[in-house]
Amino acid sequence: MAAVEKVNLAEKLAQFHDLWSPKIVGQVNDFHVKLVKLRGEFVWHHHDREDELFLVLRGRMTVQLPEGDVHLGEGEFVVVPRGMEHRPVAHEEAHVLLLEPASTVNTGNVRDTRTKKDLDRI
Repeated sequence: MAAVEKVNLAEKLAQFHDLWSPKIVGQVNDFHVKLVKLRGEFVWHHHDREDELFLVLRGRMTVQLPEGDVHLGEGEFVVVPRGMEHRPVAHEEAHVLLLEPASTVNTGNVRDTRTKKDLDRI
């Protein structure tokens, strides 16, 4: 039987400072619970098979979509459906919880210097 572990999000967020580099902090079935710090603009991309949940813990962010932007503040989330082109943007540093299938690559269909395939588990 697996051990039950309490996770303190503030403590986990204090363990790293790098931007656009998701860290795995938990797993629910085949989904990873990740934390990421954002500032600036990410790349436009989509995920062929995975939906993505963005929950803002601190700060503000925007998920740009072809049909219009979704602005998120603390305590708000949005689910981006699989196949939908999107770009996360945060003008000031934002702390975000992601819930997405374990197979999800952060840059989706795009490969560049921000692509993270092997994520740290903290």
